[in-house]
Amino acid sequence: MIEIVDKKKREELIMRYAPLVKNIVGRLAAKLPIDLADKEDLINVGIMGLMSALEKFDKNRNVQFETYASFRIRGAVLDELRAKDWVPRATRSKDSKLENAMGALHKELGRAPSEEEIARELDISLEEYFKLLDDARCIPLISTEDLPPDYLERYSREDIMEEISAGSPLNLLVNMEIKNNLKNAIDQLPEKERLVLSLYYYEELTMKETGRVMDLTESRVCQLHAQAVLRLKSMVNFSR
Repeated sequence: MIEIVDKKKREELIMRYAPLVKNIVGRLAAKLPIDLADKEDLINVGIMGLMSALEKFDKNRNVQFETYASFRIRGAVLDELRAKDWVPRATRSKDSKLENAMGALHKELGRAPSEEEIARELDISLEEYFKLLDDARCIPLISTEDLPPDYLERYSREDIMEEISAGSPLNLLVNMEIKNNLKNAIDQLPEKERLVLSLYYYEELTMKETGRVMDLTESRVCQLHAQAVLRLKSMVNFSR
């Protein structure tokens, strides 16, 4: 474990890693209907995750503390978001509608459908389709429910980084079938959507920074992110 000599040392460590908590909360809370007070509550939850990481971290494991703490913080915040059910029912319904259309078209065409094809399938204009993507919000690619509870204890930092470098941290999933389906689905995504996922998840850029790299607006990047995640979910669901 990290050696915490006294209460003062513990507080210093919490202060040192507080920006990490704020960054993770900011990314997870993006596009959700969360006000400032609620965001502060999530930061407090993240701090609790950080404190848990300080208590449980084993420095003899081949994992850097910041990597370990990030997963613990993210897991705690995601659990809180799920418990509070922040995403409105109407939004979940729209997400399902998009996901079903994408899945049906992909099965029919044998490839990822274009935005125009999805809009036609839904019998709406392209502008209306983009509005649905805006409403879909920046939904997460993966949650802690998809990972083994002790994955950081079971896998070394090198294992994790190797999977990320190879193209997907999803290779650490428990269920081999789901893992393979997701990996295949990512390979089938349009190039821009793969790039958005790479920059956002692997390079850990913000949506705004990703937009600068791709010469797109932040809003468009968020649409591409939502579209990519919905495509992945639809392809995996339809392949079961």
